[in-house]
Amino acid sequence: MTLVEKHAVQISGQGLRPMVFSHGFGCDQNMWRLVAPAFAAEFKTVVFDHIGAGRSDLSAYDRDKYASLDGYADDVVALCEALDLKDVVFVGHSVSAMIGVLAAARRPGLFGDMIMICPSPRYIDDADYVGGFARADIDELLEFLDANHLGWSTTMAPVIMGNPDRPELADELSNSFCSTDPDIARQFARVTFLSDSRADLAAVATPTMIIDCLEDSIAPPVVGRYVQAAIARSVLTTLDATGHCPHLSAPEATIAAIRSYLDDRGPRAG
Repeated sequence: MTLVEKHAVQISGQGLRPMVFSHGFGCDQNMWRLVAPAFAAEFKTVVFDHIGAGRSDLSAYDRDKYASLDGYADDVVALCEALDLKDVVFVGHSVSAMIGVLAAARRPGLFGDMIMICPSPRYIDDADYVGGFARADIDELLEFLDANHLGWSTTMAPVIMGNPDRPELADELSNSFCSTDPDIARQFARVTFLSDSRADLAAVATPTMIIDCLEDSIAPPVVGRYVQAAIARSVLTTLDATGHCPHLSAPEATIAAIRSYLDDRGPRAG
């Protein structure tokens, strides 16, 4: 099985410049179905599943490799190289925004632009840093996941998604969580919620756009402002939206924000 097959890669679009969409924890490439097609006329759009998610090759999951975000970043670089992608627009949701940061450090120049949707370099509060959670909160969350994967999924999905008036969104996220192998979900949750990528932000040389929401229980607006301040060549757009998944709950606004940023950046060669 090739690397492309292991990650269930799907390529669409009429453009030359590649646009790679990288999903967050508990999700898969299907989460981009409302956003990625909007760019198919201008870009070569690439969606994929991280190993352990969606239709990826579960036999390729290695607990040692994926014990940190580095393993996922290595995969992103390897995938881009296997597909011979250059000047990539990398769109990363949630933890995948930090996976993108690590991938960009491994292969400077691989990404021409990075778009971070609801990023968080650290979820746990630390001294003057506000991540949104106390350590005890995260420990409780992880213990709940260990004890009851399905219960955690149905309880947390509405919290993460927000938009209580649209329960179908939380149901979709819950179903995605529930479809993930429980052992893989537990490890990826620890890797995600205990990560600290703050020190990596200052090294980002790729022009970057951060998208956050007015209300987000996982990555509150203060986190978006922190990321923007830490990355020298970055801009921040706050959507008039709620929840941690605006590409599902507010796809039109998400598309408009990305398009505005890329239009401002101007046309790129080949």
